[in-house]
Amino acid sequence: MYIENRNGNSNVKYRQDETLSRAYSLLAGHGIKVKHSRMDCGSFDQTAIPVVEANSEFFYIRAQRCANLLAQIKDISNWKTVTIWFKEYQVASIQHAPFGWDKTYRYVVSKEENTDGQGDLFTGDSFTYRAIMTNNTEMSDLEVIEFYNDRGDSERLFDEMNNDFLWKKMPFSFLHENTVFMVMMAICRNLFHYLTEFISRKLDFIKPAFRLKKFIFRFMVVPSKWIKQGRQHILKLFTAKKYHLL
Repeated sequence: MYIENRNGNSNVKYRQDETLSRAYSLLAGHGIKVKHSRMDCGSFDQTAIPVVEANSEFFYIRAQRCANLLAQIKDISNWKTVTIWFKEYQVASIQHAPFGWDKTYRYVVSKEENTDGQGDLFTGDSFTYRAIMTNNTEMSDLEVIEFYNDRGDSERLFDEMNNDFLWKKMPFSFLHENTVFMVMMAICRNLFHYLTEFISRKLDFIKPAFRLKKFIFRFMVVPSKWIKQGRQHILKLFTAKKYHLL
């Protein structure tokens, strides 16, 4: 939907408020109103949060730990045990004002015991704490965490773009040219998934979720030979796969 490129040495928070403003403006220009915005801790910034809050009904941002937040977390007594992906966590909600602001936000906090039992110097116990900052007061603690964790689908998309469609190897020395390259590779990715989805309906050995390399080895890499027969060149495939169904 929207993409920007930046210098490789830039901090993840560098001018992120401006990037988000341009993305939200693009949506607004097409009459699209954002209901939910969920972001990692790179967006936990005092200039970016007001932009997100002003342009979406609800937001969910991974909060960075600080001394004030940890002190407030240590005072929590009403932990609830929940199961997330077959693992048990303890969760709770608190109100906290970040960056020394007067305004408070809901923080959904989860804690998980370390597998090695090693204590943390800052918390004084053997738990790993994570917090999600949100303005949503309707969802339960578990619902907020599960909704935020669905970001994993987007992270897998970045993994696919980096490794299958060369986003991690920019071919040019200038930002504008590389941005065009990234957009073109994103279009190629969409075309690839359209193709695999179409082929998977015809051939049972192709699945729509195949990554590029797996698709190449399962579909494209086939021993073959050109045979001249009856004044014609015929491509003979040495495989039992039913390509003719296409």
